[in-house]
Amino acid sequence: MKQEFNAAYWQERYLSNQTGWDTNGITTPLKDYFDQLKDKDLRILIPGCGNAYEAEYLFNKGFTNVFVADVAPAPLENFARRVQNFPKDQLLLQNFFDLQGPYDLIVEQTFFCALNPELRAAYSRKCAELLAPGGRLVGLLFDTTFEHDGPPFGGSAEEYRQYFEPYFRFVHFERAYNSIAPRQGRELFINLQKK
Repeated sequence: MKQEFNAAYWQERYLSNQTGWDTNGITTPLKDYFDQLKDKDLRILIPGCGNAYEAEYLFNKGFTNVFVADVAPAPLENFARRVQNFPKDQLLLQNFFDLQGPYDLIVEQTFFCALNPELRAAYSRKCAELLAPGGRLVGLLFDTTFEHDGPPFGGSAEEYRQYFEPYFRFVHFERAYNSIAPRQGRELFINLQKK
């Protein structure tokens, strides 16, 4: 029987601490990118946010329009306990494909690789739909294959390019130079601007 990666699946992963992707903090490539952002009014979405260390970092730096979305309640509850003054109406217990925009920035961190690969083209289309004109999709994608069945699901820059080209201008789409040690040489840093 084919595994469904639905809310119940992800909730169980969090409740049983099967969260090998969780780095227990913001990763260097995203921290370095966020440190360059000047406009604190940007409307930012972090889909498939998990424990949302990126949202915590942004919020603590004064970005108040950060929205986090996940299908599983456990990571959102973890985040709400950790960042108690974060606005509750910006915690979205929702499927990514049901979200509404517009956003200025979508942050990608281990959500794309958690989706069934059959949904990758739909993910790219939905990101473009959620972004305001000129908005950006920024983050990290695994540029590797995995020996186990996913998630995470791997892939390559060549594969990913075909999903994003119809909707985005490629500002940056290269191997990340500042990945955390376990992911060194296996991540692409992407900065894609909606056409």
